[in-house]
Amino acid sequence: MKKTTSMSERLNTLRAGVLGSNDGILTVVGVLFSVAVATTNQFTIFIAGLSDLLACAFSMAAGEYASVSTQKDAEKAAVAKEKALLKSDFAAELEAVKVFYVEKGVTPKTAQLIAEDLMQKKPLETVIAVKYNLKLGQYMNPWNAALSSLVSASLGGIFPLAAMSLSPVQYQWPLTILAVLVSVGLTGYLSARLGNGMVKTAIIRNIIVGIITMIIHYSVGLLL
Repeated sequence: MKKTTSMSERLNTLRAGVLGSNDGILTVVGVLFSVAVATTNQFTIFIAGLSDLLACAFSMAAGEYASVSTQKDAEKAAVAKEKALLKSDFAAELEAVKVFYVEKGVTPKTAQLIAEDLMQKKPLETVIAVKYNLKLGQYMNPWNAALSSLVSASLGGIFPLAAMSLSPVQYQWPLTILAVLVSVGLTGYLSARLGNGMVKTAIIRNIIVGIITMIIHYSVGLLL
């Protein structure tokens, strides 16, 4: 039977993609600005930006893989722990399920009946859902998160790299700045939509961070 992807896993993959894209944009533009201020050699600027784009993409992918793998290991450990507890202390597990429903507003008597019924039919699935808010067998996929970060960081970094490398020399600075502001504004919008946050605030925050990043790295380039 084909394994279905849970909503939480899909959201986690999207989150990794949005964060990867944002990091790709900011890290690449940081290197581009530092190098472009220090030298006017277009090939040098391009190679520096491309190298940073690849390094950022693989770094983000590796970080997401490690993070989600750790989460998956923790979820599996929780399942193993509950399996053991069901054998050694079933009464305590039953009580935990009952308390869960009482805290939801169900009367103790009804909660006891619900707990007994659920624990008779699907004990492990019930305690995992009640105690950890997990769905049995649906673990986060570290490869999905890693691939999402890899692709999105690469795509995000392409915006400033293309603007700086392909634009006519007299327009490369304003077009690169515009590309960065538009792209970080877009990632701010997407992150707010995914997290049910304030869209306007997220966009403004990302744009401010982008501006600060460009100023800092431009200043570093002047020192080289």
